[in-house]
Amino acid sequence: MNQPHEDPSSTASAKAVLFDYGGVITTPIRGSIASWTSEADIDPQSFSRVLKRWLGRDASPDSPIHRLERGELSASEFNTLLTRELRSPSGDPVPPGDYLRGMFKASKVDEGTVALVRDLRAAGVRTGLLSNSWGFSYDRTLLDELFDPVVISGEVGMRKPEKRIFDLAVERLGLAPGDVVFVDDAEPNLVGARAAGLRTVLHKDAATTRAAFEKLLQHAPTSASL
Repeated sequence: MNQPHEDPSSTASAKAVLFDYGGVITTPIRGSIASWTSEADIDPQSFSRVLKRWLGRDASPDSPIHRLERGELSASEFNTLLTRELRSPSGDPVPPGDYLRGMFKASKVDEGTVALVRDLRAAGVRTGLLSNSWGFSYDRTLLDELFDPVVISGEVGMRKPEKRIFDLAVERLGLAPGDVVFVDDAEPNLVGARAAGLRTVLHKDAATTRAAFEKLLQHAPTSASL
C-alpha cells in the first residue's frame, strides 16, 4: 500500500522532480555487487560487514564511504582501505584492485526510468539529478540530456541525507521545496528530503515510480511517440 507521500495526488502539482542515480536511473545495485563479489572471488559477508560499518545507521560521519561521497577521499585511497577489509571465501586477504569500479560494473541504465524522465520533461516538468557519488562512471552526455541541475555529492562536498544538499538542489532549481519531488530507493535519503521540505517517492522499480506520477503524465506524450 502506498504511503501518503507516494500517492499520485501528492505529486500532481510538482514543478520539478529530482532523481537519485544508482538503483533508480540504473538497475538495482545489489545485482551488480553480487556479480562483482563472485567474479572477484570476494566473500560477500566480508563486504556486507564493512558496508554496515561504513554506511549503516551507526556509521561515523568520517567513514570512508562518507568521505568518498563528499569528495574528501580519492577512489584510489578508498580502494586501498577497502582492500584491507575484504576477504576471499577461504578467509584470505584479497589482492589490491579497482574494487570500487568493479562493484558497479554490471549496473546498467534502466530504460524504463529514463523513459519516465523523458515523459516528465515532455509534460513540462523539470528534472534534476541528486546523487551520492564521486561521479567517475556517469555518462555525462545522458545526464546533460535528461537533467538540469546535476548535483553530485563528491563535487559539492556534501551528501544525502544532509539537509544542505537538498537545499542546494532546490536552490539550483529556483523553486520552493514544496514544488519538488525527490525519488530515491533508500528510505533514509527520503527522510532527509522530507526534512528539507520536499515531497518524496520511494523507488522500487520504473513501473511503480511511473504510477506515482500518473497525474503529472496524463497529458504528456509517451516516449514512443516522441
